[in-house]
Amino acid sequence: MADTSADSISRFVPRTINPVKVGRVVFFSAEKRIRESAGIIKENMPWIDVDVVHDPQSVNEYIANLPLVFIFDDTALPLVDAEAVRSNNPGCVIVLVTANTFLQSSAPRPSRERFPYSAQADLVFAYDSDTCAPPLIVPAAVRAAEDLINIRQPGRVRRFVFLVVDDEPRWVSQFLPVLYNIIGQRAAVMIARTFEEALVLLFGTGDDALIADPGSETTGQGDDVVFLITDLFFPRREELDRDTGRDLIRLTSQHYPRIPIVIASKADEADTFRDDFYILPKGDPGSLKELKDHIHDYSGIGDFIVINEPGEVLYRITNIHELHEVLCQAEEESPEGLELREVFKSYGRRDAFSTWLYMHSYRELGDTIRPNRSQGLQLITFLKEHIEKEIERLDTTPLIIGTNQVFTLQELVETLKSVPRGVIQHLADNDVISSWLDWKGYPLLAEEVRPIHGSGEDLREVLTTLIERRIREY
Repeated sequence: MADTSADSISRFVPRTINPVKVGRVVFFSAEKRIRESAGIIKENMPWIDVDVVHDPQSVNEYIANLPLVFIFDDTALPLVDAEAVRSNNPGCVIVLVTANTFLQSSAPRPSRERFPYSAQADLVFAYDSDTCAPPLIVPAAVRAAEDLINIRQPGRVRRFVFLVVDDEPRWVSQFLPVLYNIIGQRAAVMIARTFEEALVLLFGTGDDALIADPGSETTGQGDDVVFLITDLFFPRREELDRDTGRDLIRLTSQHYPRIPIVIASKADEADTFRDDFYILPKGDPGSLKELKDHIHDYSGIGDFIVINEPGEVLYRITNIHELHEVLCQAEEESPEGLELREVFKSYGRRDAFSTWLYMHSYRELGDTIRPNRSQGLQLITFLKEHIEKEIERLDTTPLIIGTNQVFTLQELVETLKSVPRGVIQHLADNDVISSWLDWKGYPLLAEEVRPIHGSGEDLREVLTTLIERRIREY
């Protein structure tokens, strides 16, 4: 492997979902099971420092000078001066993990009216001894807090956000660990409990009367939203409104028709949307497995699915080489080519190509393709030309690890065996290896590597063994 001292070298740039990483999680809880979840954070998120404090004064005076998350339960949060905590730690996130059944199933307004301390929390999650056990909920809560910190950050770093709209913490608490398991480190999650919170993320305003016509620029982050999962009934102007979900779906479809929408509801009203959107019946056995397949197929995370007007799957594309082959077929003056060009008209309008490319670590290519609005053969030629340039880069653009250039799977294994353990942990923590594998055209291996974290020699052993096994299979 060659040295990388030449400044002019072209290198693989991994996608970064959360530029700001949580540096410390502080637990203050009377509930033993929540305190014991600190060990889960240490094990699953070894890059995060964990501190368990035992009195409110220590929390009020806590200063970390790094991105910080506080975890409280129903006993602890009322004892804390939340204003002082935020003053000492600007940008921190306060999480309430509640066993209170009223808070678990209520919207923000009745929650804070009956239990005022709940209003101090940025995020509210439910816990119990069954489906919302702390070892499941707390890691997801920390991840959601880190996502919130980054979504709040100013600037226009390209992001990938799953917007989840539901006013009841209990269902979100059950659902969020499953969702994070599906998306891995490829996207962030924003939880909105009201109509206004959802609109602010999408359009930069909580007043739907101020939203400009479709196509107009907004101060929101709707361009970064890649998926919407929404209930039908949640508060607008602090009152439960039966039309709120319908209006959010309408606005999203008008302004961002590329965003796939899942309606998470068992209400009878959901049936009226069945022809146009995917319906997730809350609590039904097997529904989350079906959701996983739907997200993989329609968010850009999984295969690139080519579907014609009657709903037939024409192609299931796993890598950029296969995408190029299909584009070549679309150029042909044949019935198949004409059908593909017709299908790809809507794909171009919905940014399906750029979204899939973003999700599979072709960041610069996605930025190049996304603004293009050509049609027919012009669109196909444009896509094919730029994808061919990217394919040419695959064998000549290395992943830089320390002073090593990595071009192949075998070189990746050799490098992982030789570099310091801290370097490997940084690669795993920031999804660098799996991003590179996606980019090189090994999506299945990327899926296997993506959830692997840890530290020390165990992390090195797990990664190298897995990749060596795949090398033998390839």
